[in-house]
Order: sequence, then structure tokens, then C-alpha cells
Amino acid sequence: MPKQADVRGIGRIGPDSGMTAIDVGGDGRFRAGRDGVVSIHLTGDGKVEFIAYADHTLAYVRSAMGHPAIYPLQPAAIQKPVEAVLMDLDGTSVRSEPFWVWIIQSTMAELMGDPNFELADADAPHVSGHSVSEHLQYCIGKYCPDRKVEDARRIYFRITARQMQAILNGGGRADAFVPAPGLKDFLLAVKAKGIRIALVTSGLHEKAWPEVVAALRTLGLGDPLAFYDAIVSAGYAIRPGQVGTLGELQAKPHPWLYAEAARVGLGIPPERRRHCFGIEDSAAGICAIRLSGFAAVGMAGGNIDRAGVKPLVHSMHDSLPDVLELL
Repeated sequence: MPKQADVRGIGRIGPDSGMTAIDVGGDGRFRAGRDGVVSIHLTGDGKVEFIAYADHTLAYVRSAMGHPAIYPLQPAAIQKPVEAVLMDLDGTSVRSEPFWVWIIQSTMAELMGDPNFELADADAPHVSGHSVSEHLQYCIGKYCPDRKVEDARRIYFRITARQMQAILNGGGRADAFVPAPGLKDFLLAVKAKGIRIALVTSGLHEKAWPEVVAALRTLGLGDPLAFYDAIVSAGYAIRPGQVGTLGELQAKPHPWLYAEAARVGLGIPPERRRHCFGIEDSAAGICAIRLSGFAAVGMAGGNIDRAGVKPLVHSMHDSLPDVLELL
């Protein structure tokens, strides 16, 4: 495989991109140099393969839960006037990653019967940015392969429900959900320009809603339903005795949450995609934005660099107010 390649929809992928050139992709469905496939590149976190042809590129999203998917990758750009901004929640709007990692750690400690259990530093890329089930499946595979992800999920949601209710009641961990620096100024500046804002999260509603409420309460911006033009979460967990919605298997890096927010929530048709962009700090989110057809703006501090998705990013920024220059 060549050390660098020009991939339609991405551009030049070089040896320092964080992506790895591989010979076989799609669980054996694609092979570089055969059937029109020019090259195959895998993101550094091993989540998405880009199958490049001369005139188009496919993205093969791997699945720890056994349900991979293939999507076309469209070229993306930002054109003015910008009509809408799609914003991630965790890491981009609210600093909550340590809290959710603590929930995963607490879940594994109870599952293994070891109150002193702690996740290792090497676990960090695998317990953030993807679905709850994938996070738990990774931990089980590494620490207790004899246990089932369904057992871990039951513990996880019991711990989460207790913590979320405490936060909605005005209590809980004081450091659980902290608004990102400059969030209030950014949101108000975007709204002042008449640009619509959608909030998009892979988090299930029971997890995401307390975050949003707590953040806007801290900022003094009132009711999230009145402030944002659209809010899309991963829905509700499937548990005995209640109706679940599609959330775990279509979460980022799949495109559907961003596609739903833009097309249904904001009414943006495909031909206006370049007048909208998404903001993310995670590799999974960057992939989700790009696979939904929009330009992806990256925020520093997440796992974009180490997960090898920087070639997908329109531009990187250190703070939300810096993004205003794109408007």
C-alpha cells in the first residue's frame, strides 16, 4: 500500500495523518487494487475504514456489536451565508467526559465485585465518544470476558438514573457537567446573527437531558427547548417494561443523529448542506458529521488527533469563540 493517497471527499492522506493504509477492508468485502478499489484507510481508533475508488469513497463503519454499515462519503465545504450550526454536547458544549468515564468505571467495579477497580489510561479512547454498549463491551472484553454486556448495562443505567435524578434536583456531583469555556458568548453570538443552532448527542435522553438542563441553568440561558432550534439525542434505552427507541446501534460515528437534526429538525435540504457545519471534539463525532454530508469543525482537547481523523476536519480550533470566524 502507498504511504500516501488522494482520497475523494477527504484529500491527501499522508503518513502523518493518523490513518493506516490497509490491504483488506469491510470484513473481507474490499481489497485494495481489486474491483476498482484504489486504497483503503483505517482511522487510528480502528472504527471507520475509507474505501477509495477513482470517483467516489465509501465509509465502512465497524461495529463492536456486530452490525457494521457502509455509507457514501460526500465532499464537504462551508459556504456563506451560514444558516445553521450543529453542535455536539459532551466535550464540545459541556465538559462531562470525566463524569461519564467514572460511571463506566463504577459499573465495572460493581460488575466485577471489586470496589477498588480503576480504568487504565490506555482505556481512554475506548470508553468515550461511542455508544454505551460499545464502551461496556470493550471493558468486558478486557477485564471480565466471562460476563455479559447486558449485565453491565443494567448496572450502568441504575447508577446513571440515580446520579441524573440527583442532578435534576439541583444536587449530585458539582463537577459533573461544566459548560465549555466561551460557550455562552458563542451561543449568543450565533443567535444574534440569526443562525439556527441544533444540539446533537449520542447520549441517551436520560443521560443527555440533565446535562443540557444543568449547563443552561449555569449559564442563565433558560429552557433548552426554547433556546435551541432542535435537540436530537440517541433516544431511550431498551429495558424490560418500557419502550425503547433506536439509540445504541445508530450512534456516532453513524451519520443519523446529525442527519436527523439537520434535515428534520432544521429543515435543511441536501442542496443547502454547505451552508451548515458541525462542531465536534471526538473522532466518532467528526466521522458522523462528515458521513451526514456536512463540513466538520474540530475542537482541541478531544481525541481527534490520536484517533486519526484529522484529515476529515475542515479546521481545528482551541475554543468555541474562535469558531465565530467561520460565520
